[in-house]
Amino acid sequence: MKIVVLCPHFAPDTAPTGTVMTGIVEGLVDRGHEIHVVTSLPWYRDHQVEEEWTGRLTRTETTGWGSVTRVHPFPSGDKRNLFKRALGFVGFTALVGFSAARPGGWFRKVDAVLAMSPPLTLGLTGWLVAKLRRGRFVFNIQDVFPDAAVRTGAITNSAVIRAAYRLERLSYNCADVVTVLSDDLADNVNAKLESRRSARTDIVVIPNFVDINWLNPADGSSYRNEFCLGDGPIVMYAGNLGYSQSLDLMIGLAEKRPEVNIVINGDGAMRDVIADAAERIANLHHVGYQPAERLPEVLSAADIHVVPLRAGLGSVSVPSKTYSILAVGKPVIAAIDEGSAVARLLADANAGVSIPPDNIGALLDAVDALLSDRERCEEFGANGPRWVADHASPAAAAQAYERVLAGEQTG
Repeated sequence: MKIVVLCPHFAPDTAPTGTVMTGIVEGLVDRGHEIHVVTSLPWYRDHQVEEEWTGRLTRTETTGWGSVTRVHPFPSGDKRNLFKRALGFVGFTALVGFSAARPGGWFRKVDAVLAMSPPLTLGLTGWLVAKLRRGRFVFNIQDVFPDAAVRTGAITNSAVIRAAYRLERLSYNCADVVTVLSDDLADNVNAKLESRRSARTDIVVIPNFVDINWLNPADGSSYRNEFCLGDGPIVMYAGNLGYSQSLDLMIGLAEKRPEVNIVINGDGAMRDVIADAAERIANLHHVGYQPAERLPEVLSAADIHVVPLRAGLGSVSVPSKTYSILAVGKPVIAAIDEGSAVARLLADANAGVSIPPDNIGALLDAVDALLSDRERCEEFGANGPRWVADHASPAAAAQAYERVLAGEQTG
């Protein structure tokens, strides 16, 4: 097949969604397909285009399997300024659409267009490119927007909220297939399509995945030494420092358990809050994003990982970091809605525990219980890589996307 992929990030960019889409593309390439990616210039790490990529609005490179076109993402420089971020998304989306559908481009007819959200704006762009190129349109949803932004209070303007929900429903209805990461997300999307659902829109669940050939247990001692973390127990959160994550739990944990090193590794809108807290709490450590190749080492340095998601967000987000943590053989404490996808995953894998979201008492009890039971920690850790190998392999995900893009799999 000839496939156009529209996504906000792609290797060597370090964003989690970029890692996901890079893996999907690599899997499709391994299966013999011609892929043309349109994405952003690398910018995620510092929220600005990396120096070696500056100087041009677009760059195209030819590969052995197709091409990659990178366009300017117009980063706002402040993740908390939603208006500037929205303008950036509009500019980025316009460049993506032009680059993917311009006359005299890579080829006229394609078999399918695969677009990723967020940003939600790529939905209608993907549909338009698919129409112009006469291919199927598959809309891949990593997080349901705008639900998370509304529920966390990141968006409060009623007119903006109404417009975002209209765009969301329209984008779903335009797609031949909407792919989501879990049954929870499928139920969420279905509920929004129920009243005016297009007869041709299918919803297919394809979980995210981990490349266990690369992401596996590693020696985390150099990471510990570099950031002066010592040999004692480490409880870590690694990932985006955003409004959806209950990072106040990690601050509270550090305050209540001074004998345990609490590490928050990452960057994002809550960075200043975390950095300020780390200044005043001796056992709370903030470490910025590390190079992607260090991920096995970073994750392996912790004894326990916490995956916190604010109450009510379990049906709109499936933190992909959970798969990575399991792959390196570390136990997980998920502070997340009961019965959500991550809670079910941990129970199925027997690789961690779930506790109520936004509950510091429950987190303290869970950390105490695991740190005092080394045998249970080791059991959880050993179960994680086995579950990932059986249920979250890149090959299985690539095959599922291939079937959807070819029109062979429907909801």
